[in-house]
Amino acid sequence: MKIAFLGAAGEVTGSCYLVEGDGFRFLVDCGMFQGGSDAGPKNRKKFAFDPSSLDFVILSHAHIDHSGLLPKLCRDGFEGSIHTTNATAELLEIMLPDSAHIHESAAKRAAKRRSHSKEDMEPLYKMIDAEKALSQVVPFDYDEVISLHPEIELRMRDAGHILGSAILEIWIGAGSEKRKLVFSGDLGQPGRPIIRDPYIVEDADYLIVESTYGNRDHKALEPSLDELVEITNNTLTHKKGNVIIPAFAVGRTQELIYYFHHLTCEGRLSNLSLFLDSPMAQKATDLTKRYMKLFDKEATKLAKWHSNSPSSILLKYTESVQESIALNTIKSGAIIISASGMCTAGRILHHLRHGLPNRNNTVLIAGYQAQGTLGRRLVEGASKVRIFGDEIPVRAEIRSIGGFSAHADRTALLAWVSALKKTPKQIFVTHGETDASIALSEGIRSILNSEVTIPSLGEQVTIS
Repeated sequence: MKIAFLGAAGEVTGSCYLVEGDGFRFLVDCGMFQGGSDAGPKNRKKFAFDPSSLDFVILSHAHIDHSGLLPKLCRDGFEGSIHTTNATAELLEIMLPDSAHIHESAAKRAAKRRSHSKEDMEPLYKMIDAEKALSQVVPFDYDEVISLHPEIELRMRDAGHILGSAILEIWIGAGSEKRKLVFSGDLGQPGRPIIRDPYIVEDADYLIVESTYGNRDHKALEPSLDELVEITNNTLTHKKGNVIIPAFAVGRTQELIYYFHHLTCEGRLSNLSLFLDSPMAQKATDLTKRYMKLFDKEATKLAKWHSNSPSSILLKYTESVQESIALNTIKSGAIIISASGMCTAGRILHHLRHGLPNRNNTVLIAGYQAQGTLGRRLVEGASKVRIFGDEIPVRAEIRSIGGFSAHADRTALLAWVSALKKTPKQIFVTHGETDASIALSEGIRSILNSEVTIPSLGEQVTIS
């Protein structure tokens, strides 16, 4: 049996693994590369395999760096089923069409400017491709054992990362030859609101584990909440400006809305005006509310409080482009949450273009920023940035809060791995920048007697 690491190797995005053996061939994830000048060419590059030769795809969760190339895969010949959780299937109905729209719009802009290559004037994929991919999705419940092939079974466990995210337990073979592969997917940080803590897997023959924060721990939650209160009050009350928050439409947006309600419920914030300016985030937020059965106890309790105190905080969805544009005329008192989370596309770019030159504003970075992204440049202290071809001065205060990450930190990752009662024969550390992957692999070696390797992009390994 062989595993090829076709993405998220040496970097955080582009998750994609090809697993093949006698009589089967399947993918785990088919994600888009994000950030850096080479992301576009890598996304457009021909797949390293024939899509029509795949039996099926297993998808860990809906984030675009795990799902974003599914429309391209289906357009290029894949006809099989895409297996995932029920909530992920519903999120894909929001995210894949949105992604297709972004690519179609970018291609139209490139064609108008006529300064791009012919390739850039063609969308990576179109709406019809996204619709085809959605037609191939087959959803299942958590904890259900599914037969995908005469010698392949799958069970998806709650990864605690975003709504519908899954740890993948995959059994391959029969009898004494059966082996268990576990893909962590993206693991959530224990003790965070809304989503339940990651499921603890107790055995694996081979483990593929993420390492996004493998070299550092998050700030404790309570100090992060204190910082959120300080930033909000200082910006809205003292500086008389706005708080602009780039946030991932799925996961981070819902978590931030939770925290603002939580802090209002506690009396630490008051009279807040939140504007959620992302059509995709709005749909994802409404979907999250429908999946209350997957909430943890704290989130369920807060939801009940808000239903009894609907006027405690203003949360307004911007329904149209005109309403989104109008937000940039608000001089003070607004908290604007908009996608994309790494400032690579979407309405957040318009808000940054208008908001960055204003010293009274604060741009709050509350999530991971990949190398090469606009968000990363802001975090690293850029004095000016280019948005829509214009050079924009950065005068607004840039603040970063690390305690809100939806990814498990180093301590949580090591705790999750160390809970394995059966030591894996081999562990592959992926989905992290080089320093993070090295640090996590060293930590794992210190607690488990397993062979631990960091695959390079495109590397193929043979396992028994």
